Amino acid sequence: MVATLHLPWNIMYKTLFHRPVRRQAMNIIKVDPFRGFDGMFRRMNEIVDEVQRGGLRFEMGDFAPRVDVKDDAKAVIVHAELPGLTKDDVKITLSDDRILTIRGEKKREETTEETSYLRVERSYGSFTRSFNLPENLRTDAVTASFENGVLTITVPKAEPAVPKEQEISIN
Repeated sequence: MVATLHLPWNIMYKTLFHRPVRRQAMNIIKVDPFRGFDGMFRRMNEIVDEVQRGGLRFEMGDFAPRVDVKDDAKAVIVHAELPGLTKDDVKITLSDDRILTIRGEKKREETTEETSYLRVERSYGSFTRSFNLPENLRTDAVTASFENGVLTITVPKAEPAVPKEQEISIN
């Protein structure tokens, strides 16, 4: 049997300085103050990538045709989906600095008082799509066709320049 001596100063010491401390387990959480910016930076990169590929797509009801730009051995070919348009609704230009631009307008059908829409999903409005073309193209031989709502623009490639060798005489 162990006897402990309870002197007054021992009791006071234990009650004042040795109180049990209640501790809670804490999870270690890594705090990243920039965590919320990840989505913003990702969206900004997507916008920059889209601009570099040929233009932004507008989501607010503006009509923006979907476009494929194909580079094959003989030409650069642009296919643009233009449903509901005719060739008279579209204008194509090619500037001196090799920027191909497709402009047009998809007009909304006229409605009467007797007509009301239950749902409208199609887009209307004017559009402009521009593309930077490579340097090795013959911009004087561009052709375009419009068939079944698809505009096809063909820009043939120039023949590669054959390096010429010239002999120089020594005087």
